Amino acid sequence: MTQIAEKPPFGRRPGEVATELPGAFDAGLYFIGRARTPWTRREECPKNGAGSTVECALEIDARWSDGLATIEERSHLWALYYMHLSPREVMIQIPRHSGAPRGVFALRSPARPNPIAMSVVRLLRVERAQDGPTRLIVVGLDCLDGTPLLDVKPWSPADGAPLAARAEAAGATTA
Repeated sequence: MTQIAEKPPFGRRPGEVATELPGAFDAGLYFIGRARTPWTRREECPKNGAGSTVECALEIDARWSDGLATIEERSHLWALYYMHLSPREVMIQIPRHSGAPRGVFALRSPARPNPIAMSVVRLLRVERAQDGPTRLIVVGLDCLDGTPLLDVKPWSPADGAPLAARAEAAGATTA
């Protein structure tokens, strides 16, 4: 079982405001695998997945491999992952790209009560193993190597066009 960090391995940034966390969790989840990326430090990660062109892998544990049937028919996927090293008590931050304080729910920052992140990733190929994990080779992740994977869902046109949305958002301020 993965240990969740009580305190993040990095300090609070100037201007951050924290709150007391509840004494117990409300739900339980199964990690289905890990994200495999070249980034080992938070400063190395892209600001968000839309800015990344690096090939990475969503490594799905063997027990869940049957759930990947026909996944290669999809061009894009939603990847949901748990930013396990992020602080959970921070409520106000001053983002690096902006000098103004913002609430965590107005940011894409991994520092939040439930550090769940999501990215639309482009599926390049599927590497199936006999006894080990299945690797979905993707472009568009923005997390540290070894980040726990919560879920993979197919992206569909009803979700909006990821490339068009990225181009449109390029002029907008995001965190």
